[in-house]
Amino acid sequence: MESLRILGIDPGSVRTGVGVIEADGHGALRCVHHCTLSVGGEDEFPQRLARIYDGLLAIIDEHHPQEAAVERVFMAKNADSALKLGQARGAAICAAVGRALAVHEYAPNAIKQAVVGGGHADKVQVQHMVGVLLGLRGALQADAADALAVAIAHAHAREGSRRLGVPAAAWGRRR
Repeated sequence: MESLRILGIDPGSVRTGVGVIEADGHGALRCVHHCTLSVGGEDEFPQRLARIYDGLLAIIDEHHPQEAAVERVFMAKNADSALKLGQARGAAICAAVGRALAVHEYAPNAIKQAVVGGGHADKVQVQHMVGVLLGLRGALQADAADALAVAIAHAHAREGSRRLGVPAAAWGRRR
């Protein structure tokens, strides 16, 4: 069985988490790259979106993922925050689609369920389990850990779908 590189994206209008993992044919996971695109210093919001888009294109070109997974938008504190988050998410999806990657979307609770085993886990639990699952030492930046969690959730969904004969997209719909 072949290995698969997955780009995980945790979109944000100030910080966008990015993680690339490799899943081998036996379900073993390995971290290839993780970082946070900090774009909050831009004066104009469209420039933030451009930096997210360009930053993701550069990461895709460097690490050659074959598929992408992105966290679905959750309810933000206010309408303006929700709109900005949606726009950041759109910039990220456009970058992946622009490089011909299939994009899979996962609800936050489905990601937590896949990584921690419970859909209401907190950020510290997610960060810890991402480190354990990928054999990483030291503290992970929260947004990068969330992006790696999205990629892990997709890897698990693909493996589960392969075993059960269910489309991987159905796994991300769980809430």
